[in-house]
Amino acid sequence: MLLALRHVGPRTLSRGGGLVAAPVTRWPAAAAAAAATRATMAAAAAAAVAPFGGPPPLVAAAGLPACRRFLASTQAANAAAAGAGVAAGSAGGDGSPPEGEVAAGGQAAAHLAAESRRLRNVAIIAHVDHGKTTLVDRVLRDCNVAITSDRVMDRNELEKERGITIMSKVTSVTHGEHRINVIDTPGHADLGAEVERVLGLVDGAVLLVDATEGPMAQTKFVLAKALARGIRPLLVLNKVDRDSADPATVEAAVFDLFASLDATDEQLDFTTLYASAKEGWTATSLDAAGTGDMRPLLDAIISHVPPPRGADTAKPFAFLAAMLSRDPYLGRIATGRVASGCVTPGQRVVLVESNGTKRADGRVGKILATRGLSTEELPRAVAGDIVSLTGMDAIAVGDTVAVLPDNSPAGAVPAALYSVPIDPPTVSVVFSVNESPLSGKDGTVLTSQKLASRLALEAENNVSISVSPSAGGDEATEVHGRGELQLGILIEQLRREGLEFAVSPPRVLTKSAPKPGFPSETVTLEPWEELSVEVDEDHAGLVLDKLSQRFATVLDTASLPGGRSRLKVLIPARGLLGFRPVFTADTRGSGVLQRSFAHWAELPADALPPSARKGVLVSMADGMTSAYSLATLEARGTLFVRPREEVYAGMIIGECSRGADIDVNPVRAKQLTNIRTHAKDDAVRLSPPRTMTLESAIGYVQTDELVEVTPSKVRLRKRILDSALRQRANKGRR
Repeated sequence: MLLALRHVGPRTLSRGGGLVAAPVTRWPAAAAAAAATRATMAAAAAAAVAPFGGPPPLVAAAGLPACRRFLASTQAANAAAAGAGVAAGSAGGDGSPPEGEVAAGGQAAAHLAAESRRLRNVAIIAHVDHGKTTLVDRVLRDCNVAITSDRVMDRNELEKERGITIMSKVTSVTHGEHRINVIDTPGHADLGAEVERVLGLVDGAVLLVDATEGPMAQTKFVLAKALARGIRPLLVLNKVDRDSADPATVEAAVFDLFASLDATDEQLDFTTLYASAKEGWTATSLDAAGTGDMRPLLDAIISHVPPPRGADTAKPFAFLAAMLSRDPYLGRIATGRVASGCVTPGQRVVLVESNGTKRADGRVGKILATRGLSTEELPRAVAGDIVSLTGMDAIAVGDTVAVLPDNSPAGAVPAALYSVPIDPPTVSVVFSVNESPLSGKDGTVLTSQKLASRLALEAENNVSISVSPSAGGDEATEVHGRGELQLGILIEQLRREGLEFAVSPPRVLTKSAPKPGFPSETVTLEPWEELSVEVDEDHAGLVLDKLSQRFATVLDTASLPGGRSRLKVLIPARGLLGFRPVFTADTRGSGVLQRSFAHWAELPADALPPSARKGVLVSMADGMTSAYSLATLEARGTLFVRPREEVYAGMIIGECSRGADIDVNPVRAKQLTNIRTHAKDDAVRLSPPRTMTLESAIGYVQTDELVEVTPSKVRLRKRILDSALRQRANKGRR
């Protein structure tokens, strides 16, 4: 490592390289050697950084501690010093840098500013299944990134299985002299917080809209967030190669959506491109559709999206953490945007919470960035770039990583950067220890302490959920989230880690607000959702009837090609609890249901939605189910279990055809006799049981029931397993 020694009067270098207390005039040869060494090092450093477009920032502008040397120049200078056998010192006994180094600092600052201006940060936002991830695949391919499969950005195992994007992911491509940081975002409403927090990292957005479906519920949500941030979206109409595509009508509908969201005149003057992400082309007009590649989109991003706003490389380093991940070797990794200045590995920093309170001191470990599909280690990061920092295990989402100017007073704390607020959760569930008779047979993590610790870790990384002890005082943990899909994904992640637990039915969260016209009084508000439903015309009447029972208000209806209808309704969030399985049954699995948060509003206390389902079949015995017994129970309802499946008393094994719960015996075996007849020896034929997914199970159970989750099983059970105690509790509630 290069050792810099300042001249401090009588101390100087001996012929052997050591320090001696002697006047400088007695060693003229050593002084001449030091001067020659400085000249050699300056020449070597200048040659080493020639590919970077300028000399190294040996002295940063305004005396900043960040980015004093490029990695290449440091290595070259060390090699020159080792060859001379003498360490290098700065000029002048007063500690001031030589004039050449000051000039180098000014050129280096200009180089960093130019590097920042060549950056473009853009997010791909859209409704689910409108082609975001496929579009990113084609962009990577046309930027000479080797693509071996489709949906390469969906690296998570759950994302590959479900075919959806769950977590926002960043990649970087080079187009000409510009580098474009692209963020792929989820499209489901339950995962909308992933979109909200990354919008603070970008200066532009590509709004992707299906040329057949047009703007949907989540399109409105993500567009409203982008417009509120002052972003000018770039509109891309995807799938225009379909026979059912109607680009002109969809573009007009998007313009109306912009206007309804109070877009500015500048935002209303958006640029439109036409694309087929599946075929891998974009065009500036429909006349050129069907040919070319993704270069028109990349050119539009460079010309339409401005350079990073407020990215001043001359200011002290500041960085906002927007996403967190963990590596078994590197520890906690914070991904975010460098707001100002420049950072190098090993630099000392201060962690500041979003409220301005100092969290801890730290040191930057490594600087990582995704280039294409690979992760690279960088020697530095400049203002405006989106990178990942390691070495700070105390960091949390929304924290600011910064340094103080050299003239800051003792005890000063850097100012916290603005963090984009996240919409509050709308539903909550309670995680508790699994106390069923089959607990411990499948999972490896069973205690409430470990469950609560794992949920707290998830809340640190996922800003859209919050965790708190349950009000029941039974060592359970309450989790607040956005919806059944998000909670189902969380539960699936936990079960794959070996956890075993029980989950309560979801509960809608409410908040209090002053009553209009009566400031001294308060009213209770609850979330309302905008629901988009696409069904066959034969099922539209039945679905509308079920929605009207749940206090839904119809906003719009439209006919689609192929005998389909689209309904847009406004409905309270509690009306959607448990509605998805009912909707699936009514539409015979052919319906599509999408929702997004609309607003908070009051709901009358007596306006309670009807029960989402009928009664259930509850096992009254422990053991293995038998085909003989299940055959006799099929006439009473729909079964959830198969033959030779282990059950216990209090476990729900099916749905009753009537409104009341029925206790049944699914383990009763056929009695063996010596009588043999053709009718008695017939094989038992059972209908396939209904398979309960995590999301459907969460929406299915009622207040006196739980979902039992293990690494391999999802079971439904009554909260009180004993039949007599359960009946006594039900009488007490009446």
